[in-house]
Amino acid sequence: MVDIATLPYRPCAGVALFNRQGLVFVGKRKDGPNEAEGVGKWWQMPQGGIDGDEDIVAAARRELFEETNVTSAMHLGTTADWIEYDLPADLVGKAWRGKYRGQRMRFVAFLFEGQESEIDVLNPGGGEKPEFVQWRWERIERLPDLIIPFKRKVYEAVVAEFGRFAVPLR
Repeated sequence: MVDIATLPYRPCAGVALFNRQGLVFVGKRKDGPNEAEGVGKWWQMPQGGIDGDEDIVAAARRELFEETNVTSAMHLGTTADWIEYDLPADLVGKAWRGKYRGQRMRFVAFLFEGQESEIDVLNPGGGEKPEFVQWRWERIERLPDLIIPFKRKVYEAVVAEFGRFAVPLR
C-alpha cells in the first residue's frame, strides 16, 4: 500500500495553443489500459513532464512539438501559479511507475502561426509515440467538460487565466 501523502507531485508543463480565431487546440487521448491517468475517452491540451531544471516555456515548446509536431508558435503568457491535481486512489502507485501522487502544472499559452498542415498528432515530432488519435479547435470555455473529471479544476483555472487569449485576431 502506497502512502499517498509521502509522494511528490510530478512537475508538468501544459500547453494552450490558440489559433487566430481564438479557439484552442485539443487532442483526443489514445484509449488504452496502460495510460498513466487511466482509461477513458477524453480530450485534453498537450502536456508533459518537465525535465530537471528545464524552463517552463522550453518544456511547453518541447511537449507541443512532441505531441503535435507544431513549432510555429508565439509565446503569449504563462499561468502565474502552479496548479495541482491528485490522481484517483486507484491510480496512485500505478501511474508514472508509482513515483507521484498527481501533477503540479504550469500552462503556457501560444499563438499558432503556422498552417494547419503542420499539425500532425499521428506522426509527432522528435520520434515520440502519438499521444492523440485526433485533434480539433475548441472554445476554451468548453475545456473543463471535455477533460477527465479529476483534472477539471486545473482546466477551470486555465480557462479563467487564459480566457483573454480566446479572441479572434484581425
